[in-house]
Amino acid sequence: MMLRRIALYAGLLVLLAVLAGLSLIAGRVWVPLSAWNVASSDPRWAIIADLRVPRTILGMLIGAALGLSGAALQGYTRNPLADPGVLGVSAMAALGAVLTLYYGATLASIWVLPGAAMLGALIGVGLLLLLSGSRSSLVTFVLAGAILNIVASAGISLALSLAPSPWAVGEIVDWLMGSLQDRSVDEVRLAAPFILAGAALLLTTGRALDALTLGEAGARSLGISLTRTRWTLALGVGLATGAAVAVSGVIGFVGLVVPHVLRPLVGARPGALLAPSALGGAVLVLAADILVRVTPAAGEVKLGVAMAALGGPFFLALLLTLRRRIA
Repeated sequence: MMLRRIALYAGLLVLLAVLAGLSLIAGRVWVPLSAWNVASSDPRWAIIADLRVPRTILGMLIGAALGLSGAALQGYTRNPLADPGVLGVSAMAALGAVLTLYYGATLASIWVLPGAAMLGALIGVGLLLLLSGSRSSLVTFVLAGAILNIVASAGISLALSLAPSPWAVGEIVDWLMGSLQDRSVDEVRLAAPFILAGAALLLTTGRALDALTLGEAGARSLGISLTRTRWTLALGVGLATGAAVAVSGVIGFVGLVVPHVLRPLVGARPGALLAPSALGGAVLVLAADILVRVTPAAGEVKLGVAMAALGGPFFLALLLTLRRRIA
């Protein structure tokens, strides 16, 4: 098992390094290695330094945040459908961000939008855990997530219908579709501290998640504080998911797909799945972002649309599999 885990980490890191290099090269304008010289006068170096490097870093950070959040939520709830996007956490973060766009509050400070997105995500996680209860079944948890999605979607739709100008509508819609296009170092500086802080909190829950496989009574007998675990999980998911949504918009299904793909390679321990899911999420988002850049089209396909096209069929297949098991 140890050798398999080492091989998994090594494989994910190598794949991530290859994709990161390809991300710096690929796009509407392909940049060869000959242009990778800061001292040269090649104008393509500006594309790498100002656009490709921030976009690559953000892709890895956002993918890691969403993959890790999904694995942590699945481990805590013992629920295979738990994911920030499916359960409405991302939608609540989006609602917080959309309200700042609607009221024009982003002009006051660059921290207003990410702060509102993280607050929305924190409220979403808190409401999700409150609505589902401490001993939630699969149906209860999915219904709680559906309620959050409906409430957040209604709020976003209301903001769109009452938007003060067509430009505000266009800005909100474009942001909701999710993309890493034209992101700069400013977005990296804005999101990275909160994503890293949220990820660090979630990684500390590994022992508690492993203990929860024995049930809540078993976890308490091992000295696990369920209250502290719940608050750590809520704060970690809120910071990581909120910061990711704040700079990229809504990118769904990463936290659903990645843990399911990696779980057979890791084993039954939820804590052992956390770090691989972070790496796997970074790999998935980076690969999808490269794909949308090189897809022949008049304009770049939005990353959120591409992930929905991938995650929708996966979610359907997962539901059918669960239905056969229950039957």
